[in-house]
Amino acid sequence: MTKKIFTSVLAVLVFCIMPYAQTASSLFWKKDSVQVHEIVSEKADLYTEVGHHGPAVENTHFALRIYFNDSGAIDVYSKSGRGLELDKFKWYPTPEQQENEGAGCDEYMVGKTVGLGGIALWDGSREVKLKATEGRTARVGETRNGSYAEMIAYGVVCGKDTVDISIRVDMSKKSRKAVITATELSGKPVCFLTGVNYHPGSAVKCRDGRILVWGVHPADVSAEPGPIGAGMIYKSGAFGPMEITGDMVRIISRPASRITTTVVAASTKEAELNSLKRFENYLME
Repeated sequence: MTKKIFTSVLAVLVFCIMPYAQTASSLFWKKDSVQVHEIVSEKADLYTEVGHHGPAVENTHFALRIYFNDSGAIDVYSKSGRGLELDKFKWYPTPEQQENEGAGCDEYMVGKTVGLGGIALWDGSREVKLKATEGRTARVGETRNGSYAEMIAYGVVCGKDTVDISIRVDMSKKSRKAVITATELSGKPVCFLTGVNYHPGSAVKCRDGRILVWGVHPADVSAEPGPIGAGMIYKSGAFGPMEITGDMVRIISRPASRITTTVVAASTKEAELNSLKRFENYLME
């Protein structure tokens, strides 16, 4: 009887604990690799000094990082869908780890865009990057439903105004999607610019409230990059018409102090959404 009770209690504990193992966050200085929950700096560009270039968050299918610089860009780390990797591989597994341990890879190339769901502003005629004149803060942590990463740029000049902009990425233990929230912290209405970037040869499919791209990004970390997918779901009423610019499917919000979008990434490395057809069926449903 005692053994049966112990087995039942263990089963309950495993059931309760396992869902919370599906997300994680990461933020550390390169000089010591010690994980921290916050970095506050008057220096607005710590891109080369912070691990994986900024705060990062992951689920079992992909990871997202927010660059600690003026770009407002969000980058993607593609995975097999078999587990969490940020703590072990720090975003940059070796070729041997990719081959022998099934590690993912940094195959997404943001370039000069905001990447997948990153944020800039729009002053009515041009894109305004999040140049922080009064410093920048990065944060990561756990929530009741998962994990998050956040970047705040203070003193961003846009037109005649100066604003403080937060970019926050939340990943839930119950979904492979991530929610991105952009906020002007004092409540001022601004026009946020976001979207999904792509490269020549990619499949680009859009409809009202949906953006999908699928294709190979230029070789960077991976010598033989494979096709990967990136998608966005958004409330079309909160944005103006989408625009295909040549390297982005771009959307600009109507004036607001906060917007949210939902993003998802996929890869041929995984078993679930490993083709354009499967990714399209999932995202465009």
